[in-house]
Amino acid sequence: MPAQLPLDQILQGDCIQTLADLPAESVDLVFADPPYNLQLQNDLYRPNRTKVSAVDDAWDQFADFAAYDDFTRAWLAACRRVLKPSGALWVIGTYHNIHRIGALLQDLDFWLLNSIVWVKTNPMPNFRGVRFTNAHETLLWAQKERGAPYTFHHHAMKGLNDDKQMRSDWEIPLCSGAERIKINGERAHSTQKPEALLYRVILASTHPGDVILDPFFGSGTTGAVAKKLRRHWIGIERDPAYIEVARARIAAIPTPTTADTLFATPNPRKLPRLPFGRLLEAGLLQPGQKLFLRKSGEIFAQVRADGLLEYNQQRASIHALARDLANGPANGWEVWHYEQDGQRYPIDRLRQQLRQQDSEIKNSIS
Repeated sequence: MPAQLPLDQILQGDCIQTLADLPAESVDLVFADPPYNLQLQNDLYRPNRTKVSAVDDAWDQFADFAAYDDFTRAWLAACRRVLKPSGALWVIGTYHNIHRIGALLQDLDFWLLNSIVWVKTNPMPNFRGVRFTNAHETLLWAQKERGAPYTFHHHAMKGLNDDKQMRSDWEIPLCSGAERIKINGERAHSTQKPEALLYRVILASTHPGDVILDPFFGSGTTGAVAKKLRRHWIGIERDPAYIEVARARIAAIPTPTTADTLFATPNPRKLPRLPFGRLLEAGLLQPGQKLFLRKSGEIFAQVRADGLLEYNQQRASIHALARDLANGPANGWEVWHYEQDGQRYPIDRLRQQLRQQDSEIKNSIS
């Protein structure tokens, strides 16, 4: 990691100019919540004639589409320069701007990985009743170099989703209540994003210790969630008032003190291979011991001294025998269970125990 990176700091200034001062290929992820160019022309009122607090900030106003495209192309190119070859970028927007951004991403040779729909569970109604209620925003996830390795913690997303593969439609409420930062009763930032949204983005596509850059830092949601998940962050923001809000917000978050392993999501496919026979060699299983097919199943096989299982005079590996008995694909590590103190546990529990022992021995030697 380059020593000159201003880690965990907010840099005041225009994002395009400030990005030029950062070293090339130095950050792992960019999360961008740029101006939406909403093109609002009239005040909006509720049926009771109270005025809706709309996004009418000067930073969201551009002369025309060409000006917005020039701005977008410039900041995307600047972000591309500082991303590592394995880096990726997330950008969020609405129908006003996300399609223009998507085209420019492709023009700049980013490779789109996903389009995520943030479904707002509590959207603001369309008070005039002239259109459908705008109840979603779109996130584009793109990698810098097509075909390069990139980070995606598939198992972490399954864990957040009751062990079901997470889909590309995310139902998350708008930032409201105690989470919404207010100053003198007014919203500190008109487009503050919910932390739950950033939690998924950061957990899915970074490792602990990675550097996340947010070129439109605003109220500091990216930095707040990054700190909670033990990632580094760099924010760029030109408004001193927003910087003050973000600094106070992030400073109030305690630095995590729990073990680093609790913040990491290992990929089972990249863990060191461990043959079933190692459990016998380590004494975690014994020849002749019964292994049961599934936790509550009555079918059992016996462990052979050569690391195979035996069932009705059939001898096979834990995976082959599981496939035969289950009449389909089956992972032997998850299907076969051993008994201990009256309870049944998957043999993968023993594999993880042995991996931990191997890791401790390796660390003690080094």
